[in-house]
Amino acid sequence: MTYLHRIVESEIESKLRASGALLIKGPKSCGKTETAKQFAKSILQVDRDEQVPIIMGIDPKILLTGETPRLLDEWQEQPKLWNYVRHEVDERKSKGQFILTGSANPDEEIKLHSGAGRFTIVEMQTMSWQEMGYSSGQLSMSKILVGKSFPFIEVELSVELIIERMIKGGWPALINVSLEDAILLNRSYIDLLADIDMSRVSYVKRDPQKVRSLLRSVARNVATLVDNSTLEKDIKTVEDADVSRPTIIEYLDALSRLMIFEEQPAFNTHIRSANSLRKSPKRHFCDVSLAIAALKHTKEALMKDLKFCGFLFESLVYHELKMYARANDAQVYHYRDSTGLEIDAVVQQSGGAWAAFEVKLGIGMHDEAAVNLLNFSNVIDSTKSIRPASLNIITGSGMSYTRPDGVNVISIASLGPPHKRQAAMSGK
Repeated sequence: MTYLHRIVESEIESKLRASGALLIKGPKSCGKTETAKQFAKSILQVDRDEQVPIIMGIDPKILLTGETPRLLDEWQEQPKLWNYVRHEVDERKSKGQFILTGSANPDEEIKLHSGAGRFTIVEMQTMSWQEMGYSSGQLSMSKILVGKSFPFIEVELSVELIIERMIKGGWPALINVSLEDAILLNRSYIDLLADIDMSRVSYVKRDPQKVRSLLRSVARNVATLVDNSTLEKDIKTVEDADVSRPTIIEYLDALSRLMIFEEQPAFNTHIRSANSLRKSPKRHFCDVSLAIAALKHTKEALMKDLKFCGFLFESLVYHELKMYARANDAQVYHYRDSTGLEIDAVVQQSGGAWAAFEVKLGIGMHDEAAVNLLNFSNVIDSTKSIRPASLNIITGSGMSYTRPDGVNVISIASLGPPHKRQAAMSGK
């Protein structure tokens, strides 16, 4: 299968130049190993090489011998490797010596040195629409964050096509498979997660049925502000299952270690009113396809429930925004205050520049979304906070343009970051 370049490659390049060792982490099957191979000169597959446990008991430094950068794939299967790599970096005093990839964070009880000054970290996700060729990337996050205007753009994009792409997800191995096969494989991902991975990562036998109930509950509440007590009630009411709150907390922790969930933090800014800001995060799956797989929804069922599809679409957009934000040294937040004013996403650069986004699958609620964005802009205390660079509606429609009120409408099929590697390859 042809390797498709990833946005994160530029970050990998820069961090390999800066540190002795690089940790690439992300959910299973998101493409960490294949991307790491583009930079590695030698490879050790820790989870596959049967000699690794034996050598760990004799002389672990043997495993670190090889042309650099040396890739240690699924290193967390032998967590002590971390400290051996750290010491080796100290001894060699050279940059770009090791790349470690892993689909689970090590147990907190394992005392690992922080690696400060030796390790840098890159977080990988499943593929973005631009990486898969679904988006032109004409409207880059860099332009949005400086408030640049853009011309009218129209591409062909239907709700049915968006639903199909959400069902398949951004898994590299599924790009060229049929929708039917993708459904089977994504449901198998959920089954393996419940039956094997949850117990493996925590070294404690987990109840697969309770794991599935929790996954379905989170899926039903995707892209919303929902606390653990709400999940407990939802599971008892909808799933007719008895899962205690402490169990939910333990299971959520294990799923977070497997990097199945992501939390979208609350935006903290100065506002002119006395209204209080809500600080709870929103929870998303690492890929929206897993939410669909957990609920075993079909395309036909989703086409009949476009309201729920709106939440799934918001989760998809969060995934896209997060990837494009990282390429611009930015993070993605959400906003909600005590009056109920809510903004789906706020992208803020480390230097302070930011833009606000509402997410609407269809075009019928664009006016409402624009009013919401303008109201939000008006409550910002401009004497203490900088104004938003732009106000934007991310839509499932194929049209991108600027409304008369100054709010941008941006099709997800036009959104992207500047992609340095692809630009170089195309001669741009």
